[in-house]
Amino acid sequence: MATLRDIRRRIRSVESTQKITRAMKLVAAAKLRRAQERILAARPYASKMAELLGNLVSAAGEGAPHPLLEQREGPRRQIVIITADRGLAGAFNSNVVRRAVDFIRQSNAAEVTLVVVGRKGRDFFRRRGHPIKHEMLGFWDRLAYGHASELADYLMRQYLEGEVDEVHLLYNEFRSVAVQRPVRAQLLPIPRAGAEAAEEGAGVDYIYEPGPEAILRDLLPRHVRTQVFRALMESLAGEYGARMTAMEAATKNAKEMIGVLTIQYNKARQEKITKELLDIVGGAEALKQGAEA
Repeated sequence: MATLRDIRRRIRSVESTQKITRAMKLVAAAKLRRAQERILAARPYASKMAELLGNLVSAAGEGAPHPLLEQREGPRRQIVIITADRGLAGAFNSNVVRRAVDFIRQSNAAEVTLVVVGRKGRDFFRRRGHPIKHEMLGFWDRLAYGHASELADYLMRQYLEGEVDEVHLLYNEFRSVAVQRPVRAQLLPIPRAGAEAAEEGAGVDYIYEPGPEAILRDLLPRHVRTQVFRALMESLAGEYGARMTAMEAATKNAKEMIGVLTIQYNKARQEKITKELLDIVGGAEALKQGAEA
């Protein structure tokens, strides 16, 4: 049975943990606000670029497709797994890792190459012996467009040099503070779905200068960089939301545990006091009986 000193020590330990989790929640909430503003501002830009891209692809036709639009029959796939560098964010990292494992199992594992963003994903696949072709770590607290540009240029270079036939992004999409949904999106070749959407809503014909093909050469790489940047920002906002939710739950659980331990401590102290009183009464009765005798 735990002594009073052990229970007091455990209460102090839980109180210290509660202070840490509360502080981590506040830090995550402060960072989430800015990350949420960035992603909400980036979504309309990405959507409008996809719409413009669809118009350009439709205008260019099938005669001179851009290499980034080229559909290939090969089985070589590359998946970009975006996780966090740190844990304590609930199921944020494990959800993405689980989806990545399912993707590898459904595909021919020998034909799938991994590009990992974040230490949690890197450590998971390294421990299980999966070869990692490229990794990016330690930049989340200073995420900028340059990081997305570096990653996107590497992916486009791999694709244009014929080393892979498809490139997919796997990340957590930020829905709300409490909801982050794992999403897998094809990055390369650039899907032509935008062209169909553009044809459905094509009420205006545009005149392009210098021409659709020339604009595509500049716009398609920029579109890829934008999609990668959006995925990174979605993941960053989702990480802060997941950590804030997890730390709020941990703080609440610590409070409940302190309550339980306090009750346990009071009961143990009352038992100790009762035992001491019984010893005193018993001793007094023994002295009284001895005096009478």
